[in-house]
Amino acid sequence: MTKFHSIRDQLLDRLESMAAGEQFPPERQLAEALGISRMTLRRAIDELVAKGVVRRRHGAGVFALGPKLDQPLAASSFTEDMLARGMRPGSRVLSFDVTKAGAHIGRRLHIVESAEVITILRLRLADDEPLALEELHIPSALVPGLCAEDLENSSFYELLRSRFDIALNHSVQTIEPTLLDADEAKVLGVPEQSPALLFERTSRGAEGIPFEFVRSVYRGDRYKIRTELTLPDQQPAAASQPKSEQSADEQPQGGRS
Repeated sequence: MTKFHSIRDQLLDRLESMAAGEQFPPERQLAEALGISRMTLRRAIDELVAKGVVRRRHGAGVFALGPKLDQPLAASSFTEDMLARGMRPGSRVLSFDVTKAGAHIGRRLHIVESAEVITILRLRLADDEPLALEELHIPSALVPGLCAEDLENSSFYELLRSRFDIALNHSVQTIEPTLLDADEAKVLGVPEQSPALLFERTSRGAEGIPFEFVRSVYRGDRYKIRTELTLPDQQPAAASQPKSEQSADEQPQGGRS
């Protein structure tokens, strides 16, 4: 196990100097360079595939994926997030439909089931790489005249502010692990049943009225969640108390960003 972990760490060191999309040397050549059997090399690469740092393409080889993008637990648009990373954001509208809200979406948006909503499916890209699928639901009454072209390669939140005078004020979001189905995997360019992160978010404007419900699926091999934990302010009296006498309220706890 110690030797195996050493091989894995050597491969990770090699990845540090590789760009995203760069290919590993052929299996036989890499095994000889590391002084190991091809079986041991395959096992180490299998672990790197599971960690989401390389991708194996059958018949083509093994390719570096680059570092995962961390998703902070804060309100920000995909476009703003990618621009802050020095990446080129992009969006491709896959479908644009006007339908009845129905029970589930109606509850999320606080509208009656028969109210019209616009449902948009977008592929989100960074430097032309597919990263996420976003299914967006908006009450039609809030965005008169909205069309699919408005959402091609543009920030939805910026469009809401500039054209419809709707500004994000508050969001509630949940995150859970999931697996990509065949259709999602095909669009994102990864194998079926690949791990992913499922985000569901309801956003409200200044008046407290929901204006969107979003369901987004992010590639698990390209994303991770980042949180910042801080210690609460300590009470002055706590310093003079013996450690064994401090109450549970005075013990460090994780904060939220």
